Amino acid sequence: MPQAEFNVGVVGHVDHGKTTLTSALTGKWTDTHSEELKRGITIKLGYADVVFKQCTRCGLSSAKERCPKCGAPTQATRKIAFLDAPGHETLMATVIAASSIMDGALFVIAANEKCPQPQTIEHLMILEAAGIKNVVIAQNKVDLVSRQQALEHYGQIREFLKGTPYGDAPIIPTAANSGGNLDALVSALLETIKSVPRAEGKARLLVARSFDVNKPGTPFEKLFGGIVGGSIVSGSFKVGEEVRILPGALRTHKGKEHYQELSTKITGIRVGDESLEEAKPGGLVALATTLDPALTGADSLVGSLLFAAKDEPPAVYSSFSLEITPLSRLLEKFSSSFASNEPLVLGVGTATTIGFVTKQKKKLCELTLKKPVCASKSDVIAVMRRANNRWRLYGTAKLVA
Repeated sequence: MPQAEFNVGVVGHVDHGKTTLTSALTGKWTDTHSEELKRGITIKLGYADVVFKQCTRCGLSSAKERCPKCGAPTQATRKIAFLDAPGHETLMATVIAASSIMDGALFVIAANEKCPQPQTIEHLMILEAAGIKNVVIAQNKVDLVSRQQALEHYGQIREFLKGTPYGDAPIIPTAANSGGNLDALVSALLETIKSVPRAEGKARLLVARSFDVNKPGTPFEKLFGGIVGGSIVSGSFKVGEEVRILPGALRTHKGKEHYQELSTKITGIRVGDESLEEAKPGGLVALATTLDPALTGADSLVGSLLFAAKDEPPAVYSSFSLEITPLSRLLEKFSSSFASNEPLVLGVGTATTIGFVTKQKKKLCELTLKKPVCASKSDVIAVMRRANNRWRLYGTAKLVA
């Protein structure tokens, strides 16, 4: 069972226990960057996969080798990848990027705070905008409130979800710190989130992470090439295959910035601790390449598209026209028109860029982009606008030209 069947995004308001719950489910703490550990919040997209197992005697689902209820041996059933998305309002662009590679979502809502909180609302809008249909609600931190408070909070969640595609989503009370009720949560996830049909044809990988695994002072002859990680959305990739990356690496020439396409070869494929000769859609994969590791460090290639060198390259846009549709539930009041040169934060696949409005005609906006992106007319593009010194999710957009 080398690759996960699907990706589950873990979303919700800041400090509602997303990373703790992910750790309780998978055994892996996804906040691994130094700044995340210092501040105690998720800043970058975290990732962990787990093989869920079923008890051969009582049927209980868990990640344990032996059933935590009756002690009988368990059998592997399904492998799932969890994407831990940040909840802080200033990091919403990361959540928008993560939504492009989610097949379903675990929506974490803490029972010790009134529902909904601001990012609870925004994360719900992102799931709706991305067309994510399969959602399970974890009513977390129920150990911090009384039974009556938990029941009242459950009612708040149901009211919040009313009229949305998730009105009937299962709500599972959990206590992530102690592992309380995780078996019921796992069962709900396995019943609710089904395998997603995968596109065939041209090989495409959305880059969600890129990094350098070499330690400082490593001799040149022992250096490893750069690592590119992400989700394969169609086709497959094999070790030894030639690939290209667009828009590629940021370059500066005579004071002007531009992006340069990269060409490389896949020298290895890893999923968790396993090495593969070929990777297909499902979960997140890491591709070892022949790239200079300086090109992949610090997530510098996030937002790029990696594709087979033999295939026709995707379209890259430095400017485009979008048809923008505001969301029905907004945290701020916005003007229906855009100011000339107004900046918009755009989420396109795993890329986040700023577009400056150059022209508007009804819903149609022409924008010049600060960073080029790969895009197609089938993409759902997330749009954020600034209000009261904060970036707020405003709507979705479709590429027109």
